Amino acid sequence: MIKTRFAPSPTGDLHVGGARTALFAWAFAQKFKGQFILRIEDTDFARSTRESKEGILNSMRWLGLNHYGKPYLQSERLERYREVADQLIREDKAYWCYASPEELSKMRESQRVRGLKPRYDGRWRPENAKQPPLQTDIKPVLRFRNPDNGMVSWGDLVRGKITISNGELDDLIILRSDGSPTYNFGVVVDDSDMEISHVIRGDDHINNTPRQINILKALNLPLPEYAHLPMILGADGERLSKRHGANSILAYKDAGYLPEAILNYLARLGWGHGNKEKFSIDQMINWFTLDKVSKAPAKFDFEKLDWLNKEYIKETPNDDLSKIVSKKISDSVGKEGTGNLALSSVIGLVKDRAKNTVELADSVLSFLNYTSPNPGLVEKYYTADVYPCINHFREQLDHIDWDREQIGMALKRSLSHYNKKFPQLAMPLRVMVMGMEKSPAINLTFELLGRTKVCARIDTELVKFVL
Repeated sequence: MIKTRFAPSPTGDLHVGGARTALFAWAFAQKFKGQFILRIEDTDFARSTRESKEGILNSMRWLGLNHYGKPYLQSERLERYREVADQLIREDKAYWCYASPEELSKMRESQRVRGLKPRYDGRWRPENAKQPPLQTDIKPVLRFRNPDNGMVSWGDLVRGKITISNGELDDLIILRSDGSPTYNFGVVVDDSDMEISHVIRGDDHINNTPRQINILKALNLPLPEYAHLPMILGADGERLSKRHGANSILAYKDAGYLPEAILNYLARLGWGHGNKEKFSIDQMINWFTLDKVSKAPAKFDFEKLDWLNKEYIKETPNDDLSKIVSKKISDSVGKEGTGNLALSSVIGLVKDRAKNTVELADSVLSFLNYTSPNPGLVEKYYTADVYPCINHFREQLDHIDWDREQIGMALKRSLSHYNKKFPQLAMPLRVMVMGMEKSPAINLTFELLGRTKVCARIDTELVKFVL
């Protein structure tokens, strides 16, 4: 069975890079009817927080990346890591190292002075150290005995064959002095115990992979397939960071992005299906293959994300959008502030212009929070030459059936009667009824607001014209 996993560390928020990794691993498992596992790697006790863990879980839920079973917590598996470590000690594949931090710092500095790559020199390997000190304040760490010779190779499902010499690797720490596992050791034990078939992760882990392969081989365990995804860059070609506006996934939610749009855009970061820019998550699952993942870094384009989000907002049912913006609306105008206006109807009128749900809520509030136009707009549009045309239109509003078609016909009659172009009448009417220059189509806007509000606002503003 295909099994993939996403294994974030709860030392901060879930960001774009992690979310894309989760999406690709999830989609791969979905495509092959496999299992997608969520594993929280929380053994960095000094930096891991409950808030970060909850943030990761909430982000995954919002994106809809459902995992199989309950999330695994590494902090609940400490006994298992020590059990495997003991096996390596018994088989002379791991040893205790009593070197102090100061001693190791001097060792690396000496290597740098000699032009060597700083690396642990194996001083506490059994053949190099006679016996542990009888009295010491140093709490030892456990090091894996990496092979001295040979090469480590694997067929990466994104990058092809990768080979690294064991001479480039040193004896990495697998248990810290407090007994907790280091990243490379915990990953190996977890991936094996959880029967992970495919490890899909960022290419910043490529240097970790040969170390993990050597530990797996030392334990006589089968190797998973590896796929390393390209990094994500900002528009300037630098690694994506906060200065590019890269926020946590939940910050994108707060900024008014829809999860469907985020998933669609994340999928296009380093993967694609022909020239398709917009597609459903089901289409992605059907099309997704790791051999179509690019080796080159992907660039994050906020303009393209905004375009996608706008397209998804257009397609989202009005009632669903109402649920998203209703809290902001009620916080601003109260539960009774919508009056007789149906929120979903207002949304249907304004949503085509909104890039995100924050803008959508603001557009809805422009209907509900009417304010008289400012003096600048009055001076610009309330002119004597357009007054007769507006007055003619106003007189018709008392006698027509109140629907968009009849309102539109009334506009045309007034324009024809006074030989005016549409903007000459529409712009001052928008200012008079909405208090602003921009609004959806006049006939649709007026139909939704209702005869009473429209006529009352026009009547109030007509007295301001300079005749």
